[in-house]
Amino acid sequence: MSRNADTTPTDAELEVLKCFWRDGDLSSREVHDRIAGQLDWTPSTTRTMLERMRAKALLSRRDVHGVAVYSQARPKVEVLNLMMRRFSALLDMDGALPAAAFSGSQLLNDSDIAELETLLNAEEAGDDDA
Repeated sequence: MSRNADTTPTDAELEVLKCFWRDGDLSSREVHDRIAGQLDWTPSTTRTMLERMRAKALLSRRDVHGVAVYSQARPKVEVLNLMMRRFSALLDMDGALPAAAFSGSQLLNDSDIAELETLLNAEEAGDDDA
């Protein structure tokens, strides 16, 4: 199994990552409070998911005054780039999806979109060299 397959977030993991993208570092309880209405998880399930995401190198954890605090281990744009590449491959597209397609996103600012476009173009140029 490739590294990308091992670290590609599931739909539920993406919902969790969105919490970190919006709010920064969070404890397990803070994550649970944000997703409880959407995912109907128990606090134990939330903690298990956070630890699985840590094992996949999607999150990191540190202790702050005895409380486990999680943060994103990979930049948001890197994760989205991976997801866009996989979606493009799934559809057998000749090129990558344009990052500008996400200009209406509440999670991406203009800088994020520009960085994502740069990543997509850089990888596409690298694919042409192969």
